[in-house]
Amino acid sequence: MGNQLDGRTVFLTGAGGLLGSTYVRRMLEDGACVAASDMPGERAEKLVSLHRDNPRFKFYDLNVDDERQVETIFARMEKDGISPNVVINNAAITGEMLTGRGESVPDFAETSLEAWERTLRTNLTGAFLIARQMDRDIVGKHPATLINVASMYALNGPHHAIYDGMGFKSFAGYSATKAGIHGLTLWLAGNWAPRNATVNTIAPGAVFNEHSREFQRRVSELIMAGRMARPDEIADVMLFLCSEKSSYMTGQIVNVDGGFSSW
Repeated sequence: MGNQLDGRTVFLTGAGGLLGSTYVRRMLEDGACVAASDMPGERAEKLVSLHRDNPRFKFYDLNVDDERQVETIFARMEKDGISPNVVINNAAITGEMLTGRGESVPDFAETSLEAWERTLRTNLTGAFLIARQMDRDIVGKHPATLINVASMYALNGPHHAIYDGMGFKSFAGYSATKAGIHGLTLWLAGNWAPRNATVNTIAPGAVFNEHSREFQRRVSELIMAGRMARPDEIADVMLFLCSEKSSYMTGQIVNVDGGFSSW
């Protein structure tokens, strides 16, 4: 019995983060060819060092904020003999990412327009640019799949108190853009259906990433499963959405949140 991703070529953005790198590893293990992209830097270097010897792995520097870079990404892959039939919009600015860079997440009243628009441009406009280029270069030429990555905070409000004293927190731009991601999914699903392309959203829940015991306790009390997710548990569902087994799904949001959204 073959792997479920045999014959699939996957292109994803934001590949260097915790979930992105897990997706890359699992997709390679499951037989896919993977074209990964991220901003230049330590995350990208670590990902490349892990997989550079795998002939089914290729990495591209890509800033999804940059319209010119996005407009050439599929042509760059085609030049390298890569023709994706699955695309994953995974690049995003998160509160934990900002904290990791030494940037504080301001209170709502102190949020600058620049910070708001930077989040919007990366998390939502970047996804639009990738989808638009996919429409131009891929959709209609062969069966295609787009998976937009949202969050448990896309359609559910955060419990702000769990972030007290944690050094990182939820912020409005993140929730707004992740809700917008599913709006993009719904619009594209209907538009692309006649051209044999499916579009779905995955909404990961709280994923353990070396969080403190106190934060784990606080967030776990809000989750039916009583714990945070392991990255591979999110990847299990992502692989299904990337596979032909999800061919009759489109326009859906799949919550992988341990029951957080079901209370």
